[in-house]
Amino acid sequence: MTTPIGLQFGFLLATAVLAASPSFSADIVKTKTVEVQVDVVATGLQHPWAVEVLPDGSYLVTERPGRLRIIRDGKVSAPIGGVPAVNARGQGGLMDVALAPDFTTSRKIFLTAATVAKGGSGTEAFSATLSQDATRLNDVKSIFAMKRFSNGDIQYGSRIAFAKDGSLFISIGDQGDRDRAQDWKDDAGSIIHINADGTIPDDNPFKDGVKALPEIWSKGHRNPQGIAFDSADGKLYTVEHGARGGDEMNHIEPGKNYGWPIITYGRDYSGAEIGEGTAKEGLEQPLYYWDPSIAPGALAIYHAKMFPEWDGNFLVAALKFQLLSRMQRDDSGAFVAEERIFDGSYGRMRDVVVAPDGALLILTDEDDGALLRVSRAPANSG
Repeated sequence: MTTPIGLQFGFLLATAVLAASPSFSADIVKTKTVEVQVDVVATGLQHPWAVEVLPDGSYLVTERPGRLRIIRDGKVSAPIGGVPAVNARGQGGLMDVALAPDFTTSRKIFLTAATVAKGGSGTEAFSATLSQDATRLNDVKSIFAMKRFSNGDIQYGSRIAFAKDGSLFISIGDQGDRDRAQDWKDDAGSIIHINADGTIPDDNPFKDGVKALPEIWSKGHRNPQGIAFDSADGKLYTVEHGARGGDEMNHIEPGKNYGWPIITYGRDYSGAEIGEGTAKEGLEQPLYYWDPSIAPGALAIYHAKMFPEWDGNFLVAALKFQLLSRMQRDDSGAFVAEERIFDGSYGRMRDVVVAPDGALLILTDEDDGALLRVSRAPANSG
């Protein structure tokens, strides 16, 4: 059962019921509050990881093996040239893509990837310019790379969120070496904050580099694969993988320690306990945790017109149970209910994005992955 912190809340159980068979065609899905239509925009993507909507309405999609493609009118383009080489092993490869806030004039994008250097692999971030015909990346520059790479190939993070000033927050996993998440001179297990050119912002809590690396914003994270600002309150949130149980939702604040692996609500995959328990002075508690784990992917916070019923809801893509978790909060900001949508119907859900028109875009992380569009069902669909 999904378990919140503190008070016991009633949960809305899984409510997604397909009105048609679970195939890749237009389906009507009944949720707790509204009927939605699921359309398959494109298939044939190999482990797609992230999607962005371009100004012309086409989609920019990463594939973990190292390809960046355009989807336009349901057709998937040839790979875009100029993409940096990636380490496509294990959980590694090409991961997030984000359009610069001024993309319409600058054509600048940002990418994260697992790359190889120094005899190992680690998370790296790049800026680049998408050519006018969208066939090539130009001016590719590395703007961040972990100070220490590892021999492993798991738990890289790695999502991007833009602050209002155009600086970047990037989530970095512990790379499967849990103790690194408590080493403040190590980027692993942290949220970092950098300017678009890779320099260190003036408001970083460790800008002088004495206690911690200057790019570090927060520590004690295991594998955060969702990060987003809530436009309503300006706060930064992450969703991250626990071990066996203990997936977490966190409100991220500068200089704070979110506890992994000293405290956790999860256990080792062997069943053994991890750390010192579930709480310790000086370490932050999650806003919410899941047990059993849902294996969360991306996080989106909904504020759009298409689904007013979902205003302020947190939407979490989930891999393990192949679902979208819709999480409701009360006036205090506490999570009070969860609805599990699409449970097992479309595959492992890696990314969720709110499109400009308010529809949801979801990527399924499969050998034959798909881009789905979730919109409000027509009034006469029932």
